[in-house]
Amino acid sequence: MARPRSATPRRYLMCPPAHFTVRYSLNPWMDPAKPVDTPLAQAQWEQLREVYRSLGHTVAELAPVPGLPDMVFTANGATVADGRVFGARFAHPEREPEAQAHLEWFAAHGYGHLHLPVHINEGEGDLAVTDSLLLAGRGFRTNPLAHGEAQEFFGRPVIGLELVDPRFYHLDLALAVLDDAAGEVAYYPPAFSPGSREVLRRLFPHALVAAEEDALAFGLNAVSDGLHVVLPQAAAGLFGPLRERGFEPVGVDVSELHRGGGSVKCCSLELRG
Repeated sequence: MARPRSATPRRYLMCPPAHFTVRYSLNPWMDPAKPVDTPLAQAQWEQLREVYRSLGHTVAELAPVPGLPDMVFTANGATVADGRVFGARFAHPEREPEAQAHLEWFAAHGYGHLHLPVHINEGEGDLAVTDSLLLAGRGFRTNPLAHGEAQEFFGRPVIGLELVDPRFYHLDLALAVLDDAAGEVAYYPPAFSPGSREVLRRLFPHALVAAEEDALAFGLNAVSDGLHVVLPQAAAGLFGPLRERGFEPVGVDVSELHRGGGSVKCCSLELRG
């Protein structure tokens, strides 16, 4: 029998994909030879924003900057917990200016505890927040030294997880936090090293294990409020297992943004505290 679920209102920082395109390749999903339909990306993004609002959540917006086509993926720009902002330091120079744009937004909106990182980390791309700890990816982007840096800043235990499949170059493509209070997650085991799979098995023995088809449909790049799980509609194999656990899946189409290697979660930086 599924446990009772309840939704908690959330706040998200999003950035319209006004300048979204794929003019370089930073991950296996990006192909500059394939044209991008920017108006379609904008329409899909607006649909995602309205889904959040319809669920009772608040959406703040970061102004897009010309020349930074990946700013739509705001989750990469910082990690926020307890009102404290751990900034990003991007692995690729093409995206590095996004980090400053994020920090300027937080400073302008009254966030006093801002951390300019020493080591490379790409925000919530590789840092997943639960009530008790941080799950931290490494292997393709984030420097393992950033894990200790984040632990010192947030005062929360950090569990490092090694990513081994370049298609899942960020943790938020391979793992989703479904209930941060209860510590429930979904993940795709082959994206992780054997040792990290064992860590996940021990920490989350009842986790929802995703099939390859749904993981490749960006189904784990999802956002949950404790009841509703917003995820790509193409990850249809996850809908039934989520319902069996008492969640309400909400499918959306952000397929044009998949061309940049991101989906629902990548577009949604949660403003915690």
